[in-house]
Amino acid sequence: MKGLTKLTAVSLAVAAALPIMANAEVLISEYVEGSSNNKAIELYNNSDVAIDLTGYKLVRYKDGDSASLDMVELTDTIAAKSVKVILHPSAAITLPASTDSMTGNLYFNGGDAVGLLKDGVLVDVVGEIPTPAGWGFDTTFQRKLDSLTASTTYDASQWATLDKDTFSGLGSLDAAVTPEPSTFTCNGATLTNIYDIQGAGDSSPLIADGSYESANEVTVKGIVTSRSDSLYKGFFIQDMQGDNSPYTSDGIFVFLNEAAPDTIQPGTEVCVQGKVNEYYGSTQINLKDEQKFEVGALGEVPVASAFYVADGETLTQALERVEGMKVVLDAGSEMKITRTFSYDYDGRRNNMVLSHKAPLMKPTQVFEPNSADSIALAKANAVNQLFVESDFKAKDGEVPYFPDFNAETGYIRVGDQLTNLEGVIGYSYNAYRILPTNLISAGDFIRVNDRTDAPTVADMGDIRVASFNVLNFFNDVVGGDANPSGSNRGALIEEEMVLQRTKIVNALVAMNADVVGLMEIANNGFGELSAIQNLVDALNAELTDDQAYRFVEIEDADKYEDKFIGSDAITVGMLYRPARITLDGAAKVIATPEQHAAEGAQTREKDGVVEQNPSYDKFQRHSLVQTFSINDEKLTIVVNHLKSKGSGCIEDWADFNENGEPADLQGKCNSFRVSAAKVLGESLKDVEGDVLVIGDLNAYGKEDPVAVLTDYDASTTDHVIRTASWTTLNGKVYEREGSVIDKGYGLINLNTQAHGADTYSYSYNGELGNLDHALANESLAAKLVGIDDWHINSVESNLFEYGSKYTGELVKTESPFSASDHDPVIIALSYPAPVTPVTPTPEPVQDSDGGSLGYFALMLLGALGLRRRS
Repeated sequence: MKGLTKLTAVSLAVAAALPIMANAEVLISEYVEGSSNNKAIELYNNSDVAIDLTGYKLVRYKDGDSASLDMVELTDTIAAKSVKVILHPSAAITLPASTDSMTGNLYFNGGDAVGLLKDGVLVDVVGEIPTPAGWGFDTTFQRKLDSLTASTTYDASQWATLDKDTFSGLGSLDAAVTPEPSTFTCNGATLTNIYDIQGAGDSSPLIADGSYESANEVTVKGIVTSRSDSLYKGFFIQDMQGDNSPYTSDGIFVFLNEAAPDTIQPGTEVCVQGKVNEYYGSTQINLKDEQKFEVGALGEVPVASAFYVADGETLTQALERVEGMKVVLDAGSEMKITRTFSYDYDGRRNNMVLSHKAPLMKPTQVFEPNSADSIALAKANAVNQLFVESDFKAKDGEVPYFPDFNAETGYIRVGDQLTNLEGVIGYSYNAYRILPTNLISAGDFIRVNDRTDAPTVADMGDIRVASFNVLNFFNDVVGGDANPSGSNRGALIEEEMVLQRTKIVNALVAMNADVVGLMEIANNGFGELSAIQNLVDALNAELTDDQAYRFVEIEDADKYEDKFIGSDAITVGMLYRPARITLDGAAKVIATPEQHAAEGAQTREKDGVVEQNPSYDKFQRHSLVQTFSINDEKLTIVVNHLKSKGSGCIEDWADFNENGEPADLQGKCNSFRVSAAKVLGESLKDVEGDVLVIGDLNAYGKEDPVAVLTDYDASTTDHVIRTASWTTLNGKVYEREGSVIDKGYGLINLNTQAHGADTYSYSYNGELGNLDHALANESLAAKLVGIDDWHINSVESNLFEYGSKYTGELVKTESPFSASDHDPVIIALSYPAPVTPVTPTPEPVQDSDGGSLGYFALMLLGALGLRRRS
């Protein structure tokens, strides 16, 4: 309710009595970050006199930066005990008549804190500095009554959080009316049991079909199990007796749309009266418009019920049974980490995701796209997720319910089983969420596949080859050479870069590979100030001479602008140990296709409306080829990094997938990656000797690019694979229209051969799969001794990576864990040294007269069995 969070006659008197900072009578009283250009900042003059705003200005702290950027220089005056509203010039916001307002260039977004400066000195701020990603996205914040003092430190508890595009309070601080004290009482009311409200179905039996609200109000009494002042804005209550049925929940959420009064605490008996709502799938009692509740005595908090998933039901069905209740995840719950603590782009906050029994696998890692099995697994994954949340958005680098979160002893890995976590079950953003009510320790994680100091194959075979995506290793901050784009995608300060390099080096040393293919290394040449030279120097400093590496350099004729491998900011690279393996000829580059479609080159139609495409210019990184000689045998290694799944190509536009995930779950630009796979296959089909294709193909194990390079056969499946249209290769038209692939190029997926389909090197959105591959021709596949995805990155929290922008005071370590976001893949191969035949030299044999028999005579006697005894 507006009156509970905005100034009233009473609150004005309270505010006037509060101490005011020097030069800080003016403060921020409201922050609006709504849809499109609906942005506004409301200021309040907390003094008894009008104030000249000359010297005041609004600034923003962009996306977690600690340095401010100017937005609006303030002008005019602001009257005593009055407000002034600053609006974006294009905001669709209507203010009350006679509101003191001005327009200004408010270009903050949901990841920006906003500060108020006076003569260059910060006097007030809304949002932490640096600000967590997405902190204020689509949100209105209103300052509470007891917090009308400017402060340079943000305290979330001093602000009420309102829904997107809430403008009703702007400009009307002094018009708010103090609400009358509640006179509601439950005396004489007929009580409804919580379990009767919840029922045994997906929605409340008190709500008619086709409706989202009950026709009548209900009166309910229960014990508070948890408050939610931010995430849900209300409190959870639970029936102390229950109906002893596993099919109906004994708890429910009471929605206030603001923080509950301080008198409502866990253990408090509360009686509420309101209509039952199904709010986007969440069953709740809605007190938003009229707060009818009566606070009783404070007693014991209800004991958490052990959560379990029964045979034959999904995790979602099990969670529906306990929606609103306080539960505990014990060993019998079998809840595993499927996405470790990291940023949730849907909820725009850090959280963690659990699944039942095992982490989720990407459907197209194990099944052919669009197959019945793939579709079924996608559906099963969707109902096998439980988010672990915190009420307020977590501070950078902190896990609110796990205070000992750290890189060495308090880590969280995908696959760990979580136990002893208590919390209430809510529902929002189309997912069930547990809001913890207790703290856990490292001992509450059962390590299923714990960290290892080295990959299992580190000492196997005669040689080892590794593939390693090094997550934008750039050396710009230490004076590295420039790349073609001039952009730095990696470390922003030297401390980050040194940490990143140290973690990568420690991983490489432990891997003990004789050849290493690199992806995402800065494309800044091969000179003394190149990233690859910087990495090799640091790596060799940790090794003996016979373990030392060199990098593979392409010939000048193959270099873009006489320096680079292609024109992207990042590239592929290759390291090798000259003491262990020998170069055989010069390195080569396999150019990959580009896509260039002019605006209007293609049309699409939907609901009778015909549209022309925008222009598309898409590129992908070239591949690097080097042949080696090892014990008189040839081994050709190809390092690749195909187009990412994130940004769309013209095929995605044509299928109306430019803003979403394609239905086949292969990500965007799949046909474009298929085009690259076709070029690779054609380029390698006549290579003599052993061939090994490694790298980040940005395609999971059963997806089209991998199928094209391996065992795809159009005659055995209904799944059609096509290349991209509008492609060029080496500056010439490659394919004007996409073509159908009939047969794969016959390489063998070594991971699948050794371990089956369910391997992984990468985790995205809670699903595991292999983007990093090792594909071999038949002669090399026969030499496989072992292959290992060393899980040092995919299952770890990315908060332990080198970047410090969103990790606060979290201490990083130099261990190889979280050296990147992809796991390295290490392949052990058998290349035994050739055996040189040894001709035996026989001892002379004497005859009975003491003479010696000749060699051939000896052989003859031996063959006849007539060899004489001496």
